[in-house]
Amino acid sequence: MAKRRRLAILAAYLRPHWREATLGIVALLTVNGLGVYIPLLIRTCVDKLSGTFSLNQLLNYIVPIVLLTSAMWLIRMASRIWIFGVGRQVEYELKQRIFEHLLKLEPSYFATNTVGDLISRATSDVDNIRRLLGFAVLSLANTLFAYSLTLPVMLSINVEMTLASLAVYPFMFYVVHLFSDRLRNEQLAVQDRLSDLSDLIQEDISGIALIKIYAQEENERRAFAKKNQHLLQANLKLAKSRNTLFPLIGGLANISSLVIILLGATRIASGMLDVGDFVALLLYVERLVFPTALLGFTITAYQRGEVSVDRIESILTVTPEIKDETDAIHLPTEEVQGKLTAKNLSYTYPGAATPALDNVSFTITPGETVAIVGAIGSGKSTLANALPRLLDIEPGQLFLDEIDITKIALADLRSAIAYVPQDSFLFSTTIKNNIRYGDPVAEQQKVESSAKSAQIHPEIINFPQQYETIVGERGITLSGGQRQRTALARAMLIDAPVLILDDALSSVDNQTATTILKNLSGGTKRKTVVFITHQLSAAAAADRIFVMDKGKIVQMGTQIELLQQPGLYRTLWSQHQVEELLH
Repeated sequence: MAKRRRLAILAAYLRPHWREATLGIVALLTVNGLGVYIPLLIRTCVDKLSGTFSLNQLLNYIVPIVLLTSAMWLIRMASRIWIFGVGRQVEYELKQRIFEHLLKLEPSYFATNTVGDLISRATSDVDNIRRLLGFAVLSLANTLFAYSLTLPVMLSINVEMTLASLAVYPFMFYVVHLFSDRLRNEQLAVQDRLSDLSDLIQEDISGIALIKIYAQEENERRAFAKKNQHLLQANLKLAKSRNTLFPLIGGLANISSLVIILLGATRIASGMLDVGDFVALLLYVERLVFPTALLGFTITAYQRGEVSVDRIESILTVTPEIKDETDAIHLPTEEVQGKLTAKNLSYTYPGAATPALDNVSFTITPGETVAIVGAIGSGKSTLANALPRLLDIEPGQLFLDEIDITKIALADLRSAIAYVPQDSFLFSTTIKNNIRYGDPVAEQQKVESSAKSAQIHPEIINFPQQYETIVGERGITLSGGQRQRTALARAMLIDAPVLILDDALSSVDNQTATTILKNLSGGTKRKTVVFITHQLSAAAAADRIFVMDKGKIVQMGTQIELLQQPGLYRTLWSQHQVEELLH
C-alpha cells in the first residue's frame, strides 16, 4: 500500500512534464531498437564475408553500421537531456513548493521541527528524488526496452543457448530482492544522521559568539565528531551493502557471456551454429550486461528516492492550523480604527496541563497605549502572539474593531498589526533594508523618520556606512538595544494602526524607552499600542496598565489607580523601587 502511494506521488511529480518524459522514453525505445538491429547487420556481414572477402562488400556494411551507431549515440544523448531535464524541473518545483508551504505554517511548527532537518529535506532529499526521476527512470526504461526487444531476437536465433545464458538471471533478481529492504532502511538511517549533523552545524554557526564566550569549542568539536561518526558509520554500512550487491550482480550477469562462448564454440565446431549467429548472440548478451549490472545503482536511487518521498511529503502534507476561512473578511488598513477586544480569551499550548491564558477579557480603545506587566510565565507573550493570530485561538474570543480576528483575512489582519517580538530578529543585510523589510521600496526619508521615532537614528549615522551598514547574521554586529530599536523602526515604518511590543525594549534604558512610548502615543494619528514590559517606570507612561498573573488579568487601571489599591502591581512597583535604589 505504501509503495503504491509513493508511486502515485511520483506520478504526480512527473505529470506536468509528461511531454518531455514521453519524448525521452520514445527516444530510448528508438535507441534500443537500433541496438537490436545493428548486431543483425554485423551477423549478416560476418556470414557474407566468411567465404569471400571484398573491401567493397565490407564498406557496404561498415558505412550503415557507423551511421546507425552515430544516430544511436545522438538519440541516446537527446533521451538523457529530456529525462534528466524532467528530474531537474521536478527538483526546482519541489524546492519551490516546500519553501512556499513552510511560509504558510505557524511558528509552533518550527518549534518542534529543527531547522537543520528541514534544510536537509529541502536539499538532500529533493536531490534524491531528482536522481530517481532522472537516472532511475532512464535506467529502468532502458532495462525494460533492452530485455523486451533483445530477448525475442535471441530466442529466434537459438532458443537453447539464449535460455542457458539467461538461466542465472532469476537468481540475480532474487539477490536484488533480498537486499531491497536492507538498503532502504540503511538509506533512511543515513538521511536521519545527516539531518542531525545539519542541526548541529546550523545551531553552532548561529550561536558561535556564545560558544566562544563560554569557551565551549572543545565540547562542540566533540559533539560534532560524535554525530559525524554516526553519519560515517551509517554511510559505511550502506556502502558495504552496496559494494556486496553490485559486484555480485555484475559478476552474475557476466556469466551469461561465458555460457554463450562455451556453448557457441562447441556448436560452431559441430556445424550446428553459424559464426554470424554466434557473434550476434554474444553482442546481445553483452548488450544486456550493462543494464542488468546498472540495476543495482538503479535500486539504490529508488531506495533513496523512496525514503526521500516520505520525508518530503511529511512536510507538504502538514495542514496549516492558522489559515484563511473560505469567507474571510477583507479589512483595508486605512479603515482600521485599532479597537481591540477580548472576551473570555483562553488558550492552552498543546501538551500543557494548565492554560497559558485563562478567561482574559478587556477592551482597548483606538489610540490607547496599554502596558501589560507581570511575572515571567504569566501569559503576556501568549497574549501578544494571539493578537496577530500567531496562535490558533478559537473563534469568538478576540476582536479587532468588533470583527472576530479568526474571520479576517490573515494578510489584512497582519497588515493592521505591527508586532515586535522579544527576539529582535534582523536579516543579514543593511540596516536600511532591515528597517524597510515591510515596505521594500520605502524611500530613505521614510526609513530615517522611522529610525528617529525608534531613537536609533543618531547611532546609525555614526556608523561608517550609516544606513548601508551590514548588520551580520541575525544582527550580530549591533548591540541588543540597537537590534531592538532597529526592529521597532521596522514595525513603525509600515505605520500600522495597532503596534504590539513584546518586551521589545528590554535592552533599552528606561529613559529612552519612555521617550519612545511618548513618541508612539503622541501626534494626531495615534496608534493603539500594546506594550509588554518588565520596565515599570516605562509602563507608568501608558494610559492604562494590565497586570497579569497565571494567565489572568488580575488588575487593570492607571499607574495612580493601581498604586492606591493593594495587589500584585503595588508589590511589583515596590520591588522596582528597591532595584532602582540598589542601582
